[in-house]
Amino acid sequence: MEHKLTHIDQAGNAVMVDVGEKQITHRTAIARGEIHMNAEAFAAVQQGTAKKGDVLGVAQIAGIMAAKKTADLIPLCHRLHLTNCKVTFELLPEQRAIEARCLVACDGKTGVEMEALTGCNVALLTIYDMLKALDKRMEITAVHLIEKHGGRSGDFSFEQVKP
Repeated sequence: MEHKLTHIDQAGNAVMVDVGEKQITHRTAIARGEIHMNAEAFAAVQQGTAKKGDVLGVAQIAGIMAAKKTADLIPLCHRLHLTNCKVTFELLPEQRAIEARCLVACDGKTGVEMEALTGCNVALLTIYDMLKALDKRMEITAVHLIEKHGGRSGDFSFEQVKP
């Protein structure tokens, strides 16, 4: 199946996709990623002793704010009126890592995958910023779309679609 890139016109110029004729549908997307760190940084999060304050609380707000501002950050993204945005975290002690997840929803004419990915990335970057004094070698990994629902292309699940 041939996929046509919708953000490029016949002359190779970048264009914003016209969604004016599309139907409004309920759309959701979930993205996830991880940040791996040393034992000292992980303990600071686990025990709530990071010098900059509540690492996960600040990262949660940052992720939500970023999802809402995606159209300001990613060229050609449409501005969406989000109906829901949740950023959650899971501590992974065996890996000294934190998993971030960002769920985004809207009733609109285009999907929210970029908003979910942006929210997840900014949440992880905020964790890095708040802990960098303890570990400058932290690694952000495995950021990807887990699933999306709604829209013309239908549902997607990362686990079900493998190359």
